[in-house]
Amino acid sequence: MATYQDAPHVIRTPSAEFDKVHDPGGAALYSGIYRCIRCGYEIAIAAGHTLPPQSHPQHPASLGAIQWRLLARATHNKYSSIENHAYQ
Repeated sequence: MATYQDAPHVIRTPSAEFDKVHDPGGAALYSGIYRCIRCGYEIAIAAGHTLPPQSHPQHPASLGAIQWRLLARATHNKYSSIENHAYQ
């Protein structure tokens, strides 16, 4: 489970992007933390990079196919804050 220290730097959103499931070997749509919904393994990855394949060592074959879901998205905006953040 991802953890954080400073709540003012994390924004909760109802965005459907967090509900989508991604297959291994595909490109990450956003920079951030992705979690395997089968085994709970989490990775940090940059947008456009390849999501890890079925062979990632923390995933037992008995759990079925790896499926990644976006857990936390990076904004890459040095001026973003709670007051002026417009989630896109």
